[in-house]
Amino acid sequence: MAATESVQDLHLVNLVKSFGDFVAVDDLTLTIPAGSFFALLGPSGCGKTTTLRMVAGLEDPTSGQIMLGSTDITHEKPYKRHVNTVFQSYALFPHLDIFENVAFGLRRRGVKDVNGPVTSMLELVELGPMARRKPAQLSGCQQQRVAVARALINQPGVLPLDEPLGALDLKLRRQMQIELKRIQTEVGTTFVHVTHDQEEAMTMADTVAVMNKGRIEQMGPPVEIYELPRTAFVANFLGQSNMVEGTVSGRSGEDLVV
Repeated sequence: MAATESVQDLHLVNLVKSFGDFVAVDDLTLTIPAGSFFALLGPSGCGKTTTLRMVAGLEDPTSGQIMLGSTDITHEKPYKRHVNTVFQSYALFPHLDIFENVAFGLRRRGVKDVNGPVTSMLELVELGPMARRKPAQLSGCQQQRVAVARALINQPGVLPLDEPLGALDLKLRRQMQIELKRIQTEVGTTFVHVTHDQEEAMTMADTVAVMNKGRIEQMGPPVEIYELPRTAFVANFLGQSNMVEGTVSGRSGEDLVV
């Protein structure tokens, strides 16, 4: 399954979300490249899930813009956006089998022949032989793959994932990290993954944005952020660090003297 032509850059422009006096997202501006695996990483309460919900259309921004390519989707209804969301809770229909769960979005759009697309999508997530099982007959990892398949079958331009592996145990979580990266590479859809798990973000993402108090502290490739943290918060959040206070007294060539 190749990337669709409709996959475009996602632009967040001066995005603000306030709840009363509390500013959850504070003047956030960033561009998420089309077809990339992008991770919003940060502690609870840093604004990452609120950002994701605004992209998905589940929260209205207080101010700012959300652009998909050149299209302003800031105030579009969720069902009108070229965006499908995968939640931590899976949210599968328990009375439908796996095939019908994945086919649901196509049937709602009036697609008559769903057999080919659904079969291909189930093969992509390696669940073809389980098409007629009910969700309760699958493991948590398998249910999460069904949720991803159901979201992807509508060929969204952006796939927001809200802590999608949080309900899995450690072994399944690591297995699903590999699966998600494989699926994203094959379909070419832009994945925007929200997580507080540093290992998860570092394993899967092409670009990681570390959030703190509604702002981006640092953004870049995982290795760069890990090896060259720009702030004490990023250094502490990504691992154990020895912090030594000092004062910059001058320069020696390209080096700072501390």
